[in-house]
Amino acid sequence: MNPASNSGAPGAGAATGTGHVVTADEHAEYQRLRRAATLRHRRARTAGAAVLLVLTLLLAPLALVATWVHDQVSDTDRYVQTVAPLASEPAVQDVVIDRLTDRVVAQVDVEAITAALTRTLADNGAPPRVVEGAESLTAPLRSAVRTVVHRTVSRVVTSELFQQAWEGANRRAHATVLAMLTGDSDGALRAAGDTVRLDIGVVVDQVRQRLVDAGFDKAAAIPDTDRSVPLFRTEQLGKAQDGMRLLDILGTWLPVLTLAFGALAVWVAPAHRVMVMITALGVGLMTVVLLVALVVLRRVYLDSVPSATLPSDAAAAIFDTFVRFLRTSARTLLVVCLLTALTAYLHGPGRVARGVRGLALRGASGAGSALRRRGTTTGLTGQWLSAHRQWTTGVTVGAGALALVLWNHPTLGAVTLVLVLVLAVSAVTAVLAAARPAPDTRDGPGAAAA
Repeated sequence: MNPASNSGAPGAGAATGTGHVVTADEHAEYQRLRRAATLRHRRARTAGAAVLLVLTLLLAPLALVATWVHDQVSDTDRYVQTVAPLASEPAVQDVVIDRLTDRVVAQVDVEAITAALTRTLADNGAPPRVVEGAESLTAPLRSAVRTVVHRTVSRVVTSELFQQAWEGANRRAHATVLAMLTGDSDGALRAAGDTVRLDIGVVVDQVRQRLVDAGFDKAAAIPDTDRSVPLFRTEQLGKAQDGMRLLDILGTWLPVLTLAFGALAVWVAPAHRVMVMITALGVGLMTVVLLVALVVLRRVYLDSVPSATLPSDAAAAIFDTFVRFLRTSARTLLVVCLLTALTAYLHGPGRVARGVRGLALRGASGAGSALRRRGTTTGLTGQWLSAHRQWTTGVTVGAGALALVLWNHPTLGAVTLVLVLVLAVSAVTAVLAAARPAPDTRDGPGAAAA
């Protein structure tokens, strides 16, 4: 027997590959150094995972907010979807109705109408009592005008036509400002250097055509030059465009960077499953902090808005409408974190986890046995699924996670749908694995005879 083959065994007399006999003290020192190196390596991995975890927790709420702001600023459809409910919000409608009514009534000179009526009655020889009565009609007439205008404006504002006009106006305004901030030259509002210019080419074309149609043939010679007019010049325009580019980068890559840090923390950590639980619960906690911050910010906003400027119910409706997608995203992320932590726990050695897995296995085995008793087996497919149970479970869970990552603005409904599909696929594969042919009949009748 080659002595070198016992070099790792304890005790004196073991030989190295060079023929040197390792003493008991040397072997003990080797084992001590090996354990120390392993411990240092484990500590280094733990420290690295801790740093990555802290970065993940700090970036998670920032990534949510950056994505939300990016969607509101750079996505016209998303912005319109955000502000569209305001047109049908009763508190906001009341503010619009009251202010439009005030504007219209202010344009009606009730005093002049009353004075004209008084003069007409006096000139036509009306009795003095009638003339005096006409002079006191100012207040009732103003009230009547306001009632009629308010009723008319209310019908318009509460109609579907107003909602369509609201969405159309917000879409055009947002698209115009977005084109200016991104430097798009196709919009009506354009940025040239530090100057904002309005393209009036469409207006020029319409005016020229109408003049020609009216008989002014020489209007066709109106040149196409100077089709834009400067609106204002500002040194902040370049900063605004730089900020837009930065927001585009943050909104796109900050969530990816956060996800990458989280994945690296799990990969670097010595205990992967435990780190998955810690990361998921940590991100969930930071999401709760974000939701609490929104509640505090809402209170601060409502306290800062004077009631004369905007009623509190309308201000609350506006705030809630604008941040509702951020709240939805935060709640969705919180549910995903809790489900991830629960999944990691159920794959662990805990008593509850073992009980749940055992219950699921007994259920699948019972269903598979029932299928076999009816003469239905899954053959080689069932054997393969049974041999690769952990692999198929990992693929199923990973596919569900990937679906949520690739889902555009997932909601709680989307998470529920993916969860149901993952559980259904896992249950089906478990039953198919349990319905494989029994070992004593797998090789056919000849195997039992042998």
